Amino acid sequence: MSFSKILVANRGEIACRVMRTAQRLGYRTVAVFSDADAQAPHVAMADEAVRIGPPPAADSYLNIAALLAAARATGADAVHPGYGFLSERADFAQACAEAGLVFIGPPPAAIRAMGDKAAAKRRMIEAGVPCAPGYLGDEQNDERLASEAARLGLPLLVKAVAGGGGRGMRLVREMAALPAALAGARREALSAFGDGTLMLERLVEAGRHIEVQVFADAHGHAVHLGERDCTAQRRRQKVVEEAPSPVVGPAMRAALGRDAVAAALAVGYRGAGTVEFIVDADLNHYFLEMNTRLQVEHPVTECITGLDLVEWQLRIAQGEPLPLRQDEITFSGHAIELRLYAEDPYDGWKPQTGRILHWQPGDSSVRIDHGIGEGGEVTPWYDAMVAKFIAHGRDRGDAIRRLVRALDDAPMLGVANNGRFLRDLLQHPQFAAATMTTTRLDEWAAAGTEPLLHRPEPTEAAWLLAAALRAGRGGARPASVATFDLSLQCQGRTRVLRAPPAALVLLRQDGARVRYAFEGVQGQALAADDGHALHLAIGGATFSFTEPSPYPGGAPAADPLRARAPVAGVVAQVAVAAGETVTVGQPLACVEAMKMEMWVHAARAGTVKAVHVKIKDAVAAGALLVELEAAP
Repeated sequence: MSFSKILVANRGEIACRVMRTAQRLGYRTVAVFSDADAQAPHVAMADEAVRIGPPPAADSYLNIAALLAAARATGADAVHPGYGFLSERADFAQACAEAGLVFIGPPPAAIRAMGDKAAAKRRMIEAGVPCAPGYLGDEQNDERLASEAARLGLPLLVKAVAGGGGRGMRLVREMAALPAALAGARREALSAFGDGTLMLERLVEAGRHIEVQVFADAHGHAVHLGERDCTAQRRRQKVVEEAPSPVVGPAMRAALGRDAVAAALAVGYRGAGTVEFIVDADLNHYFLEMNTRLQVEHPVTECITGLDLVEWQLRIAQGEPLPLRQDEITFSGHAIELRLYAEDPYDGWKPQTGRILHWQPGDSSVRIDHGIGEGGEVTPWYDAMVAKFIAHGRDRGDAIRRLVRALDDAPMLGVANNGRFLRDLLQHPQFAAATMTTTRLDEWAAAGTEPLLHRPEPTEAAWLLAAALRAGRGGARPASVATFDLSLQCQGRTRVLRAPPAALVLLRQDGARVRYAFEGVQGQALAADDGHALHLAIGGATFSFTEPSPYPGGAPAADPLRARAPVAGVVAQVAVAAGETVTVGQPLACVEAMKMEMWVHAARAGTVKAVHVKIKDAVAAGALLVELEAAP
């Protein structure tokens, strides 16, 4: 089982994370990349790199033949799958073994056992691990699923048995919504995993998501490294993770650890894995699933244990026994991880793409795992997570305070993201009191009244600083003109400001860093100008300022007869054909970007004049999807 050169079959921050430890331990590393990632940091970081295909994941990071060919071309003798992509595919682990490569993960049989969520729950029941009620049968027609749903009662979750990462999952609160939920979950599961088989699970209301990190070696030993609380989620995607859980005491920790280790031993596990539980209001825990890989949130466990989990993975894959016994594993302090997503939390979490103008994570006082760089592009092809902020404190309050400072110190400019939202969430009373549930963020979004999800407004200092910076651009005005009127727009508001403004003074500008004085107080901000917009990070928030549209009366209104893609992505579904009659609000087409499906609806009643796309087409933001003719 010995190896010396590791091919990392992944991209972005996890590829960089694995390479850091592998290189520290003396291993050579090989990166793989799609055309979209040719200039990505993980490519430059590796000793060698191989192109594996065009941007779509199905043609690159999910292409087993291309990955094995890359290993042969470079002489790699081991493969680390990271997380996502092929990390939980038993056929990939098997293909690696057949090619003579060490797969740094569990054996194919264990992946299969836990990869089928229904079969996994049956095994857990046999092993005495508590499970929530559900339907795990092979009969998959809608009539049988509807009958089982009625038996279980609402609310319930429709879940892909091959799912993971929130894909192929739908929440059903009314029986009338079940057919659409079944169809949507099947479609998403087939696209993501190639398997549309579904299971049903009764939803535990007001639940917390708590998971346990486990490790097992090839010698029959298994341990747990404590729990992580991943309750703060939006649309079943984790946003904040922490260790230890603020609601778990010593007795519950022991019970969770015992059941997690039992789950791993029941399937002959080896390597790193995570056993996920849903915990109800009475702190009863129920098995959800086992992720047979390293988790996105593994750094918080590393912080409180002082261990390098990737190093453990490599040592176990070499055939070594577990480095520590259970009684030798200790925990210290509190760690919290925040996921920085390229999405707009104030507009339904809509994915964002574009070029990164400013990103200097090395300026932060906390650990930031990332795989992006200034000038790089956030594309629609992969997950919306672009970085992780991780803080380790003496206690929970200490970790929160460090993260708030870090978000202020290391903002990302150029691509809209959830940085300010994360900052506000950390300081929300319900997060501070540990009373969040897995559905709380979605409930707030549906209600529309929670201030946390209201877009921050630029302060007077932000407006004046933007005016001062725009006025200072070369060629903005004749040299003989001391001041002039400057029109700026931000978040739908237009203001005419005297530039440069008398009330704010620019003291110093060093690259993106700006020092200014306003109302007797000196402050600092970060600014990046792409020629079209001035992107400004100030007071813990980011804003984009532009000059007004050249069109009289503003930009031309969107044409209601021309349905366009809301974001760059891939066409997941086309619901109409030429000649069909449509009504206002009728679904026309669906674009998928960064794990999210976004439907485009008819803005006018009429007849479909033309459909310009087909399923699996790549489209740019604003691309014409469907044309209508207005009803007479």
